[in-house]
Amino acid sequence: MEVKIRARSHLMRILALLMFLTLVWAYAQLEWGAPQTARQKVMQARGTVLSADGRVLATSVNGKRVYPQGTLAGQLLGMMGTTEGLEGLENAYDGPLTAGQTVKLTIDTGIQASAEAALARAVPAHQGEYGSVVVLETRTGRVLAAASYPPFDPGTWRTYSEGARRNRAFLDRFEPGSTVKALVVAAALNEGLTTPNTLYDTPMSRFVGGRWGSRIGDNVAHPRTLTTQGILQYSSNVGMTHIVEHFPKERMRGYLNAYGFGREVPLPAVPAASGQLQSLSRWSDLVRATNSFGQGMSSTTLQLAAAFNVLANDGRYLSPRLVEGETGQERRDVLRPEVARETRTMLQTVVKRISGTAGLDGYDLAGKTGTAQVVVDGRYSSSIYDSVFAGFFPVESPRVTIAVMVHGAKREYHGSMLAAPIFRAISADVLSSWGVVPHPEKQDE
Repeated sequence: MEVKIRARSHLMRILALLMFLTLVWAYAQLEWGAPQTARQKVMQARGTVLSADGRVLATSVNGKRVYPQGTLAGQLLGMMGTTEGLEGLENAYDGPLTAGQTVKLTIDTGIQASAEAALARAVPAHQGEYGSVVVLETRTGRVLAAASYPPFDPGTWRTYSEGARRNRAFLDRFEPGSTVKALVVAAALNEGLTTPNTLYDTPMSRFVGGRWGSRIGDNVAHPRTLTTQGILQYSSNVGMTHIVEHFPKERMRGYLNAYGFGREVPLPAVPAASGQLQSLSRWSDLVRATNSFGQGMSSTTLQLAAAFNVLANDGRYLSPRLVEGETGQERRDVLRPEVARETRTMLQTVVKRISGTAGLDGYDLAGKTGTAQVVVDGRYSSSIYDSVFAGFFPVESPRVTIAVMVHGAKREYHGSMLAAPIFRAISADVLSSWGVVPHPEKQDE
């Protein structure tokens, strides 16, 4: 009898243990997520992300989130946790996607692939750390490409570093350097403060700012006197200090703000950093001078592309658009149309001067380089630079605006040597996709 009681006691203990483990498993499912069958149903219902040309960028198959294009637009798409988006568009549009809605982007996969490929060739070759490209459709502000390097595959995101996942095209701030000269010259033309042929005294250095000022210098040898056109061609800092010398500070800062610097980019839901302008109260004569060549201010690649798009779009600012059908785009007139066209012609001459790295034989391209020292521990580094280029084409009636930034290159880091060739490579691919035949007479120039 005693043996039977002991056996029953052991059996009851085993049953109790099994029941306890069942409860633990059920509780774990509540704490850590839904059962696998439920998770599969949620994932299968999650909406698809499409490109403008109809390619599937993200979708759900058999309960798993997949990215058919691999690393293409990876940082833009972001990544998924078990049932919700963690970063990028997966996070920004988690609600609509969870509800099964399709999100269609303005991204053109051909141009996106071209931008990513150009970065992948150039950044390692110049021993750079990272880079980004933004391509806009000039007349609409639609983002045709937003590329970041190094590449990132959302499908295996756990194997990548935080830096590799970063959407640098929208989030990284940098000093845009001499690219800003084109925008400031356009503003000065718009104000009647200069003309393309106005002649300035341009030694290789000049002290600016009085008692609290500093000596401004040029890196590229140039004639003792330069026109406004020549100042852009030789990228003369000294020349720019002359152009803005009588530019009222509140007016000049107002133009930079109207170009989009120092304000938020109105992209619904999608995280995008805001570059900075110093407050007007801090705008000394020296700050006005340094801002004229893009120092002491900051931008993102997205903001720089939108700013240059003002020149391409006959003087009108259009805030970038990333998702088809969304409203709320900002529009404002910054320059008179004839001033924007005049500036485009000047920038076409700038590209011809570096046609071997930025131009394409037989095609009308325009733009401006920039090589900016990076601030490290509060001081400008003598060894770390950002290579920048912004431009558009065709000059007479632009269809595409492109901005390029590469950080930390150790070989040939100047904008004309690194960022400009990336612009050139993307432009060649786009023009080829359009089937545009080069002009024979321009090939002979």
